Amino acid sequence: MSSSSAGRFAPVIILALVAALVTVLGLWSLDRARSSDSAIVSAAAAGEAAQYEWRIVTTWPKGLPGLGSYAENFARYIEAMSNGRLRARVYGAGEIVPAFEVFDAVSQGVADAGHGAAYYWKGKIPSSVFFTAVPFGMTAQEMNGWFHYGGGLEVWREAYAPANIVPFVGGSTGVQMGGWFRDEINSLEDIRGLNMRIPGLAGEVFTRIGGTSVRIPGGEIYTALQTGVIDAVEWVGPYNDLALGLHQVAKYYYYPGWHEPGAMLELIVNKDSLAALPPDLQAIVKYASRAANQDMLDEFTARNNTALKELVEQHGVQLRRFPDDVLAALYSASEEAMAELVEDDEMAAKVYASFKPFYDSVRDYHHISEKAYINVRDEVSGE
Repeated sequence: MSSSSAGRFAPVIILALVAALVTVLGLWSLDRARSSDSAIVSAAAAGEAAQYEWRIVTTWPKGLPGLGSYAENFARYIEAMSNGRLRARVYGAGEIVPAFEVFDAVSQGVADAGHGAAYYWKGKIPSSVFFTAVPFGMTAQEMNGWFHYGGGLEVWREAYAPANIVPFVGGSTGVQMGGWFRDEINSLEDIRGLNMRIPGLAGEVFTRIGGTSVRIPGGEIYTALQTGVIDAVEWVGPYNDLALGLHQVAKYYYYPGWHEPGAMLELIVNKDSLAALPPDLQAIVKYASRAANQDMLDEFTARNNTALKELVEQHGVQLRRFPDDVLAALYSASEEAMAELVEDDEMAAKVYASFKPFYDSVRDYHHISEKAYINVRDEVSGE
């Protein structure tokens, strides 16, 4: 080939070489992309395949109906919703830690989660009483509204944050009964000198009107009442009280439940345990807690009346309304106790600033909705 011919073909050869190089580089890049995609898919699959098992400790005796059902239901829900990726084993009071050590166990990571009542921790966190029940406060329906749409959950989590705990709603009993008394209460004078198992802010209120509040876990209530260690006890309501057999050691059953008009329970989760879960499992914890919360209220609503009829008709329980002077004294003492709590504790003041406006607003509306309807229903039915 002549030098002139070689010169003519040189650009063609160069272009062919460049095209070949581009093809090779493209195939190499595609192969790398495929490898990267495979790695991402494998990592995601590994995350989906990872399994987590939690320990849930409770303040209730193992197998207790009603109160004890929340943790068991929550455990079932998270397992079913996660297709087995997140499971939990539930322990009753005393199986790992005593009833009143549940908060510390979750805070320290001894357990991943716990179920109980926030006012049990009043000595550690004074503001905790708001998250269970305020005497003469809100009903369960109103409390749920405050927690989820009125800022209640936000201040609750702020109050628990220093303990490395994230709280969730943990069920409600609805309006509770006023309690069991060994002797009849005819006036305020009959309260004086009585020892009553009654926790939270209500315990302080009871003491203010002349009684003495005693702090006893649920599993010890029956024996304490039977042996005379206490003269009276508030527990929950007919469904749970019948299960504990309290009618066997006291015959006078009082209403209304001034102390816990909408008692809310709590699911507390160790912050690190929650953060260790992938986002979808964290969402499952959130929504499983909401489902179990509603389920407990539904169960108490369905079971309480049947249980009350059995207590009265089959066991001879004497159903009584608190005397007016007792209720008036309890209300005045509740107002005093709340004022002192808010004055003495900065976090309590912050929670109250959220609680009180919502309470006032929802109370105003329920005057012409829930309360008005129930009153009219009774009037037109002649009951």
